[in-house]
Amino acid sequence: MRKNLLLAVFTAIVMLAGTSCARHGKGELPADVIMNPNTASGESDPEALPVIEFATDFHDFGKLMSGEKVTYSFKFTNKGKGLLLISKVSTSCGCTVSEFPKEPIKPGEGGTIDVSFDSEGRIGLQNKTITVFSNTQPSTNLLRIQASVVDVKDM
Repeated sequence: MRKNLLLAVFTAIVMLAGTSCARHGKGELPADVIMNPNTASGESDPEALPVIEFATDFHDFGKLMSGEKVTYSFKFTNKGKGLLLISKVSTSCGCTVSEFPKEPIKPGEGGTIDVSFDSEGRIGLQNKTITVFSNTQPSTNLLRIQASVVDVKDM
């Protein structure tokens, strides 16, 4: 009985240690947790938050021939007082790929989120969303791209 109890306690400790050491992504914490002035008590200093402001949140590539690859850079600025950290950028499909700054963005500074669209195998009006995850409030921002893809045979 005592042996089973010790085994159960040991197993519980090992499981807790294993889950508490789990890491996000490549050993990084998500940016919405890092350097966020919100506290567990619910107190926060909204003045200390970073604020991401995009020059535009929508880009229309216009008419593209199927198979054409295009890129657009969404420009942004940190309008807040805290360091801006972008943890990840996800896209609504595999045809869009994004590059974004991995280092903290100081207040008043900016950067770009580069989005590529590959129209291969797509026909008609295409609307795609890009979700930017950061340590801002709210922690997500949506960007959109659009293109009207035509088949080369229809030209």
